[in-house]
Amino acid sequence: MRRREDDVVARAPSPHFDVDAAYHEHGRSIYGFARSSVDDQALAEECVQDVFVRAWRARDSYDPDRSTQRTWLFAIARNVVIDALRARARRAEPVDDVPEPATTRQSDTSRLVDRIDLQAALAQISPEHREVIIAVQVDGLTYHQLSERSGVSVGTLRSRMYYGLRSVREIMEAEEQR
Repeated sequence: MRRREDDVVARAPSPHFDVDAAYHEHGRSIYGFARSSVDDQALAEECVQDVFVRAWRARDSYDPDRSTQRTWLFAIARNVVIDALRARARRAEPVDDVPEPATTRQSDTSRLVDRIDLQAALAQISPEHREVIIAVQVDGLTYHQLSERSGVSVGTLRSRMYYGLRSVREIMEAEEQR
């Protein structure tokens, strides 16, 4: 049987997105993001796989002029993680006592989505800015303590904090508008 060209769908890979290279470059950080978001190793691995499957399927929509590959992949990862958490929340779990009211569950979900959004935004900024934000805001270090530890001046650390937080805010606002 002869095949006609019209019958065979031949798709050339996108010149802008190479899934193998993207996985090698960003797979570990996306796994770390998923692992900390879902708190389950197996589910995090499934999320990473789903991120790259979705990215491969949507490779023609990737536009390097609009965002970096990392930003594009983390936007996909954010959606995959939220989908996974919502699916996990829908599954019936055996309980010994009366379930919590739905309003409490919704507020917990909202906080978790906010946390995921924040982690995704932090993953998209430079390591220098992220390090200062995490050290000061999360770990509770002072600028002086961080300066002694890192050898970077306090003024530079304050500047990195300002610009890092500004970038995180812009990323989260852009994501909110989508």
